[in-house]
Amino acid sequence: MKRGDGAWPCFPVCDSQDFMMQQTMLRVKDPQKSLDFYTRVLGMRLLQKFDFPSMRFSLYFLGYEDKKEIPVDVKERTAWTFSRRATLELTHNWGSESDENQSYHNGNSDPRGFGHIGIAVPDVYAACKMFEEEGVTFVKKPDEGKMKGLAFIQDPDGYWIEILSPNTMVSITS
Repeated sequence: MKRGDGAWPCFPVCDSQDFMMQQTMLRVKDPQKSLDFYTRVLGMRLLQKFDFPSMRFSLYFLGYEDKKEIPVDVKERTAWTFSRRATLELTHNWGSESDENQSYHNGNSDPRGFGHIGIAVPDVYAACKMFEEEGVTFVKKPDEGKMKGLAFIQDPDGYWIEILSPNTMVSITS
């Protein structure tokens, strides 16, 4: 099927073969807590931080990249950061960390919307043992519920993170 043949909506001609999923953005209340969680607990690396003083917010881009690959030059690093696949963008609105009433909706209660991000690990049970030792909040442990072998944890803002093993997903989805 081709676009414009009646089966697909007619869009302007655009070759999407070089498109990629580049980022998912989550708003965070306290960037120090969130950075600690995503870097120390989940093993991501801070790729780049951008501050926007006039608008009073900061962006933190994280991913699973080798430190040796990260360019030192700021302009090169910026282009490189935005060329990475599946990064996580944490957005911090300045002052939210000291606002007792500030919290973000995680999408998993009414009104439902956003659900979770997913992290693939070699061994869900080993990862969950480490998460337990770190005091991470669980939504679902691997042997709970109908879908055995995967887990859901929460970050400091209550966002859900699915912990899965690619090989285990074969039996869960069959």
